[in-house]
Amino acid sequence: MLSALVKRCRPLPAHARLLVLGGGYSGRCIAQLARQLGTPVLCTRRVAGQPDADLIFDSSNSRRPDPSALQGITHLLSTIPPQQQGGDPVISTLLPLLKTLPLEWAGYLSTTGVYGNRNGGWVQENDPPDPGLDRSRRRLQCEQAWLNSGLPVQILRLPGIYGPGRSVLDSLRQGKARLINKPGQVFCRIHVEDIAGACWHLIDHSNSTPNDRPSIVNVVDDEPTAPADLVRHGASLLGCALPKEEHYDEICSEMSPMGRSFWSENRRVSNHLLCRDLNYSLLYPTFREGLQDCLEQDRLHFSSPDP
Repeated sequence: MLSALVKRCRPLPAHARLLVLGGGYSGRCIAQLARQLGTPVLCTRRVAGQPDADLIFDSSNSRRPDPSALQGITHLLSTIPPQQQGGDPVISTLLPLLKTLPLEWAGYLSTTGVYGNRNGGWVQENDPPDPGLDRSRRRLQCEQAWLNSGLPVQILRLPGIYGPGRSVLDSLRQGKARLINKPGQVFCRIHVEDIAGACWHLIDHSNSTPNDRPSIVNVVDDEPTAPADLVRHGASLLGCALPKEEHYDEICSEMSPMGRSFWSENRRVSNHLLCRDLNYSLLYPTFREGLQDCLEQDRLHFSSPDP
């Protein structure tokens, strides 16, 4: 739980202020961590009235934060995806403003999809990217834009994200989970709180060793896993029946193009740089610990107070 992460994180210096561009699932988690550690934080959303909509930023409608609201920002994290036509909306619209800020660290959440299909082989940060999907090619373009921005940037490459309210447990409860068997297929994943923890760890590491800041870091757990194993473990935690097993070769023709693209790439992504070289200790090293946490947090969230 986030409380466990708070206990092992060091607060930032008193002058620090964090800006989270894109206060969605991952952005809100690191914003919550920052607040509990005493760091002032501002989040942007595209529409007012949403959770953590401290500022409005919607590049498609030319809605930008007031520059005066960003004065003194020392750290920023962008979770905003590429534009549909390509290009990064933050770099294309806010870079001149960001360059005026006293930034000490800037993080950009990208995707391990930029590695492309490796037929189940391992990849690490020094392997050249080879994106095979349009959405991954757009991400790689955004990575380059951030790296060329002149800001103190670290790219965090993420796999599938899960956590409380967004895991296989939810799809099992809703009857939407599918037990699909594709021999040899694995996926990598990361718990949302380990994204927040890794960001904080990288900020702390950058503060203490500013000349040793890897430009790209994979943020993944220890165990790439067949998706069917995830469903089986989730069902055992819930004590519910398994969905009927399906064989990928028999159902792929019925899938949407997006669904087929999801299964078209197979890779194992190494976290050795983050966990061994930079000494980050994962809260949830595998899906087993992560799903147990999701189960416990879901129970806390849905439990009724005593009458």
